[in-house]
Amino acid sequence: MPASALPEPTPFPDHTLESAPAAARRTMAAVTEKNGYLPAAVARLATSPETLDGFLRASAAFESTTLDPLSREVLIMTMATRNDCHVCVAMHTARLTGLGADPGLVSALREARPLPDERLEAVREFTLAVLASGGAVDDGTLRAFLGHGYTARNALEVVLGIGAYTMSTLANRMTGAPVDASMAAYA
Repeated sequence: MPASALPEPTPFPDHTLESAPAAARRTMAAVTEKNGYLPAAVARLATSPETLDGFLRASAAFESTTLDPLSREVLIMTMATRNDCHVCVAMHTARLTGLGADPGLVSALREARPLPDERLEAVREFTLAVLASGGAVDDGTLRAFLGHGYTARNALEVVLGIGAYTMSTLANRMTGAPVDASMAAYA
């Protein structure tokens, strides 16, 4: 095959523990141990150990917030569909399924439609309002969110989730991360 016919190497390879920058290897090993495999999104994100570590730390911080698991997943799926991140949609469809989420809720999230659950719809609407206003939500929007049982702390936790999943969705799209075989049923 002539050299001109060879495909150009991707700037975001599927790193292994051996090929990854040294600073990413411990994080990659921990993800592999936790999941039982190395997700392609992590393998590609390892190109920047700082970005990989930053996302995983931000994601872990978001997971430790006082928002309940379904509310966190609503935010994540809202970000995933808004930013057209097919990898995140598949991964978080799987997570919602594992949480026993109603299939109607999952479908609505995947299709970026209003949710059948008013409280969870408040999270979706608030997330979109924070994004649309650059964080400068008006009093009525904040009151509507708080009126569904959420707190001022939760409002700031939404900002944390938006930050974490902006990083993830944009990086996954930039690197062209594919859906892993274990997530294909949720794609």
